[in-house]
Amino acid sequence: MVCESWKSKLDIYLDGELGEPETRTFDAHVRGCPLCSADALTRVQMKRAIQAAGKRFTPSADFRRRIEQSIAPKAPRSFRLRWMVLAAAAMILVVGALTSTYMATQSGRDVAYRDHIVSEIADLHVETLASSSPVDVISTDRHTVKPWFQGKIPFAFNLPELQNSEFSLLGGRMTYLDQTPGAHLIYDVRKHHISVFVFQERSLPAKLDEKSLSPNRLSFSMETWSQGGLRYFVIGDASAGDIDRLSKLFKAAP
Repeated sequence: MVCESWKSKLDIYLDGELGEPETRTFDAHVRGCPLCSADALTRVQMKRAIQAAGKRFTPSADFRRRIEQSIAPKAPRSFRLRWMVLAAAAMILVVGALTSTYMATQSGRDVAYRDHIVSEIADLHVETLASSSPVDVISTDRHTVKPWFQGKIPFAFNLPELQNSEFSLLGGRMTYLDQTPGAHLIYDVRKHHISVFVFQERSLPAKLDEKSLSPNRLSFSMETWSQGGLRYFVIGDASAGDIDRLSKLFKAAP
């Protein structure tokens, strides 16, 4: 079939592992091919469902401790006193080691969370492009799109004036990032679609550092910042310059 060559690279495309020229070609094909767009949407939804399922149960520290105690071998009575002395002597060294381990573990968790956020934002962008109905409110007028979100998300935001710019507003939709509701706006510049996501900063699971949020492994350009208690993400296959210009328009929005 005509699309077999495209579908063989679909997973690589969704993981953001294609080069920039091939990614742009793939974007154009997915937007124009109902079969490939439906397949891409199904795979992204499956990926997100698997990620959500993996987080449903995390053992607590108390649960882990009880399990370890239940399987630990019982020491003979004659050795207990010596064991207690050795344990007390080792405790001083253990405290220092645990402190270092905790700091390293926390740092690793922060990095993993930032990678997760970048991946989720990229998935939401690709999922929207692959959808047959990418926006719920279709309008180029910011005064139509902004009021549509009232009552649907727990915050308000401003949209920039696009007059005398190369950007055009296509519309918007509701979205979720780790169960946090937000706004997803779609802009167009020279036939490239750019997604702008807006979430309430305090509703996100952890504080993000925009300097460390860089989609190095993705074929997209992205910028993120915090302003007025809101977290903004701007992502797309347009040039880094276009992403930066649209970001500046949002930062300067009244």
